Amino acid sequence: MKIIITQSEAVEKGIWPQVRASFGLTKEDEVWEQEQFILTEEQAREWGLIR
Repeated sequence: MKIIITQSEAVEKGIWPQVRASFGLTKEDEVWEQEQFILTEEQAREWGLIR
């Protein structure tokens, strides 16, 4: 299973730093609020998105 999350959803859930690091993004990189990121099931579980 893959989980799709937007940048704004990741910020809202408090996991944006993990998502950013996982995708190799820095604070200087431009990211749109509605930009989507595909997470693995393992990542989603580790970050508390699913059980």
